[in-house]
Amino acid sequence: MIILNDQNPYNTGIKEELIYNSCGFFVKIIASYFIVYFLIPRYVKTKKYVLAILIFSIGIYLLAVVSRILIVYVAEPLTITQPFRQESILEIFGHYAWLLKKYIPNILFPSFIFVAVKFFLNEEKEKEKKLKLAKEKAEIELKTLKGQLNPHFLFNTLNNIYSLSIDNSPKTSTSIAKLSEILDQVLYKSDSKLVPLQNELTLIENYIELEKLRYDERLKVSVNSNIIEETNVPPLILLSLVENAFKHGAGEDDGSPSVEISVESFDEKLTFCIQNSVSKYYQNQHKKAIGLLNIRKQLDLIYENNYNLDIEQTSNEFTVTLTITK
Repeated sequence: MIILNDQNPYNTGIKEELIYNSCGFFVKIIASYFIVYFLIPRYVKTKKYVLAILIFSIGIYLLAVVSRILIVYVAEPLTITQPFRQESILEIFGHYAWLLKKYIPNILFPSFIFVAVKFFLNEEKEKEKKLKLAKEKAEIELKTLKGQLNPHFLFNTLNNIYSLSIDNSPKTSTSIAKLSEILDQVLYKSDSKLVPLQNELTLIENYIELEKLRYDERLKVSVNSNIIEETNVPPLILLSLVENAFKHGAGEDDGSPSVEISVESFDEKLTFCIQNSVSKYYQNQHKKAIGLLNIRKQLDLIYENNYNLDIEQTSNEFTVTLTITK
């Protein structure tokens, strides 16, 4: 008698069910790994679709045969009362319709679920990997920009001190002391992605005091702040705007240069505005504003679309307004 069934027609206990299910489970695992780790990487992803279909069809059919062999030669002898005639392996190979109807769907259904879950997990893993790489790239780029900014600021400040030393100005030693204080904050206290706004304002005050040493009473500087809500800002961003105003404003104005700074922080919004006078003889359209370019790049990396940097220039004034929203 040839029994084309996966279940014991005489005994249906838990032990028998466990034996039959174990045989099927073993084949389903092999089918899942065959599809995920062999078929898809070697043939589907390499766009060998015809070969993939052929190998898939042959492989699944052979696994269906293996599944039937396990039932006939393992499960049935353990669960069906003797005597009974077993199918030969050749006969099992020839039962195309039975294998296609009974075994192949039972193998493919859980295998496709496994493929879907594996694909979803791989997608999530790839997303996490891309996000991690993007974050690392942004951090490296941000450090590079800061590395460009510090020498830029230092170069301009050293030029100021050099000018004082040429004139044998008594202010030279004071300038060096002020620069030392600034560098201490720039080099050792600005490593974080964000720093308290008050720290940045203190740095700006020290920088302004250093710049005042270059000028007589002709330089006019005013700083107005309205800090209702404490917040954090990227280090050196505001300082760079101030440094840019002195370099392209007061530094190029032979008359009575002026710099006006206003800072407001409230309702989760920070507004920093700096306005400097511009000499009518000064032309900057052909000069590369390294500081402003770096500032915009850093703001893009940190805030994306949550900031606005407006730059306005008239014949005698240059205004930069930075607005950051949380």
